[in-house]
Parts: sequence; C-alpha cells; structure tokens
Amino acid sequence: MATRPTTSAPSQRMLRVGEQVRAAITQVLQRGEVRDDLIERTVISISEVRMSPDLKIATAFVTPLGVADHDLIIDTLNRHTKYIRGRLGQHLRQMKFMPEIRFKDDTSFDNYKKIDALLRSPEVQRDLKDDDTDTDENR
Repeated sequence: MATRPTTSAPSQRMLRVGEQVRAAITQVLQRGEVRDDLIERTVISISEVRMSPDLKIATAFVTPLGVADHDLIIDTLNRHTKYIRGRLGQHLRQMKFMPEIRFKDDTSFDNYKKIDALLRSPEVQRDLKDDDTDTDENR
C-alpha cells in the first residue's frame, strides 16, 4: 500500500480561499461595520489569512498600525469574531461553510527588522568586505 507524502505546505485551494477571506475581512473593517471605538479608530493591516486544510478555520494575521499595545486590538477583534463571520457571508457566498475566524498578531515585520539590523551590523559588514577582498585576490 502506497502512503501519501505528508507536507505542511498549503494547497492552492487553501491559498486561494485564504486570500478571499483576507479581502472580505479587510472590506468589513474598512467599511466600519464593526461597531467598536477601538477598532474604528485604529488602522488594521491584515497581511495574511491561513486556512486549515478543511477550510473551517481561518487564522488572520493582523498588524495594528500606530498602536503600541497590539494585544488589546487582537483581543477586541477576537471578541467580535462572530459578528465579523456573519458579515463575511455577503462576500463569500461560494463557500459551503463559513470559516471560524481567529485573529493573531503578525510578528513577521519585527522579524524583518531584526534581520535587517543584523545585516547592517558592523560585524556582518566587515565579513562582507573581507569576502570582497578575497575574491579580488583570487582573480
């Protein structure tokens, strides 16, 4: 009996549905359909939505812009998930089941900053200069 290879990479369908859910959540938030002062006065960027393999759970990675306390915004969004899920029905009519939505803080921007700072550090710059002189000597 042949076994299926296991992979953690998302399928094309998961990626496509995730992008559709991301666009729908963005529209709901941009139109101010969620009646909460904190959400209404905060600019929220949704960088990605990852779907579970069965498409029943959507994890939205969000970055509140210009806000120091991301956890407060994430908690507020998670309190409104049932309402947001109901509003998504207008945008995602083709889906058999409306996914459960979970909001998480997107820390990828922080990771990019750390990598950029490392690449610009004097130690790395020194090593890069050493590599350039080595290749010049070998020519």
